[in-house]
Amino acid sequence: MLEFPAGTTSSLCKNLTKEIWEEYKGKKDKAGVPFELMIMSGAQNVDSGIGVYAGSHDSYTTFEKLFDKIILDYHKHEKTAKHVSNMNYKELVCPPFTEQEASMILSTRIRVGRNLAAYPLGPGITKDQRNEVEKTVSGVLSKFTGELGGKYYSLKTMSKEDQQ
Repeated sequence: MLEFPAGTTSSLCKNLTKEIWEEYKGKKDKAGVPFELMIMSGAQNVDSGIGVYAGSHDSYTTFEKLFDKIILDYHKHEKTAKHVSNMNYKELVCPPFTEQEASMILSTRIRVGRNLAAYPLGPGITKDQRNEVEKTVSGVLSKFTGELGGKYYSLKTMSKEDQQ
């Protein structure tokens, strides 16, 4: 069983009981990501707020006794609650920027925090799989037109000028 130093307040520390540890230690999710790898960050970085990274989409089911507690702790979202999403970008409501605020915006970017369903998430994805994800996503992005059109910049090939 992991032992955390006094004062550790991460969600992992609060929710990883001896019973959950005993049930999940040595197990892997369907993508082959070990439970211990998912909690490694929180075990090594005791100042972490959450301390757990799902290895794949299946992790939320395979290790539900821990993930459900952490999701409730962080999001206050019960397992049976329904999440409502509106993916229509034209219906986003953003308060107008002042002239001063608007003058400070030089560029924007989108950070993708989740992978495609066919691939493991951060802790479990291989370098080859990351390259496949980039190829798939950049291919889709290149088809966007109009207001959604733009240029994809790969971190691997981006020029110093573009980085600036």
